[in-house]
Amino acid sequence: MALSSHATTAAAAAAVGTFPQSTRSSSRRFPASSVSPRPPPPPRSLRLDHAVAPSLSPATMPAPDGLLAAAIEHLEREPASVAADEAPLAALSPRELQLVLVYFAQEGRDTYCALEVFDWLRRANRVDGETMELMAAIACGWIERLVGAGGDVADVAALLGEMDCVGLRPGFSLVEKAVALYWDRGEKELAVEFVRDVLRRGGLGAGAGGEHSSASGDGERGGPVGYLAWKMMMDGDYRNAVKLVIEFKETGLKPEVYSYLIGLTALVKEQKEFSKALRRLNASVKDGSISKLDAESMHSINKYQSDLLSDGVLLSNWVVQEGSSEVLGLVRERLLSLYTCAGCGLEAEHQLWEMKLLGREPDTQLYDVVLAICASQGEAAAVRRLLAGVESTSAGRRKKSMSWLLRGYVKGGFILDASETLIQMLDMGLLPDYLDRAAVLTALRRNIQESGSLESYLKLCKRLSETDLIGPCIVYLYVRKFKLWMAHML
Repeated sequence: MALSSHATTAAAAAAVGTFPQSTRSSSRRFPASSVSPRPPPPPRSLRLDHAVAPSLSPATMPAPDGLLAAAIEHLEREPASVAADEAPLAALSPRELQLVLVYFAQEGRDTYCALEVFDWLRRANRVDGETMELMAAIACGWIERLVGAGGDVADVAALLGEMDCVGLRPGFSLVEKAVALYWDRGEKELAVEFVRDVLRRGGLGAGAGGEHSSASGDGERGGPVGYLAWKMMMDGDYRNAVKLVIEFKETGLKPEVYSYLIGLTALVKEQKEFSKALRRLNASVKDGSISKLDAESMHSINKYQSDLLSDGVLLSNWVVQEGSSEVLGLVRERLLSLYTCAGCGLEAEHQLWEMKLLGREPDTQLYDVVLAICASQGEAAAVRRLLAGVESTSAGRRKKSMSWLLRGYVKGGFILDASETLIQMLDMGLLPDYLDRAAVLTALRRNIQESGSLESYLKLCKRLSETDLIGPCIVYLYVRKFKLWMAHML
């Protein structure tokens, strides 16, 4: 639920009208490169657990007594007194304490005094849900003002460090909030520099444990590097998202483990786009739209493909080394997708078995896709392994697997194997689809023209005729040596 902006604004108005203006300020100041923040409502994208109670509005607030005004004046004169156990805050009610926070968060006030007050509240165990949300709204306002004013990224990181020190845990990541502000303003380089600065400081826990701080599902965005890579990935900049994670790691900045998973996800998406582009390119070459690629172009294509796979291995190794056993299944899933999209049959099969060993049963369709890839590459041993359990499945499941196998053979040009698979399906009582039968027969006819052998074609036609899948047909053969046409009726 979004934090109530009316309640926060009303509280600020009450504080302005109640407390005297003081010219004395604390020795701890907000970064000079920024404007003094005031507490606006948090952006709509933030989700908090509770709403600030409307009882903070001036209409429902009781008339302020001397304790509240005296506490404010005392804190302005002696900010260091906040840390003392006998601080004047101890006698104030929760509502009055919230007003103190709002007062010091106003523009022109000593903003760091608000953090000191919050720190005292936390140590005194007086931070309830409303107070935490109020402080979160104030913090978001500070970050927005610093980013909007073009402040140095180091100032933003320093402010977040102060928030972390006082134990501000709003339930969402303030670091991700700052990254999103930079990114949405189009200042992507500053977003990268900000994350780099955060990592140099050893990472910040401000808002740790927010909604994007785990990897319990696909696409989880945990930590600043993972979140930044996710933002890049959502913009379609898959390759740079991967390079970002690798660069941070190789420069010794220690990105979080889940950023590697985001990198792997972006890598899979990039591989899909690359494979689509290759298919379109090959189709254009085949139909004559463009000329055949030269050796240099082919080398560039192969190198790019090799780089994608190498990055996948690199990221997965980092996850295995630094992550827990809970994320290993996610790594295998992404590697399986990567190798499948790249058409690497044996590597994809290996990931299938790795997933099974981890107790994550892959989807049956994944088996079929990998089976087709291995068939298209003539990997007979892999095909046998993948087919081992097909006969014990249902008829519908067997038909799907055998159809994928058949199509893989056709795609790879293994027409005799495709014909044998078609006959095997008939022997198993499975009826191949019309398009599959037509594809194999067409390929066998072309094979007759090249080899002159009729045996495989006649054998398949006879078997299809026995199951009433084709009608009577006449096979014509021209014997060039004798200038003789021969006809055979099936």
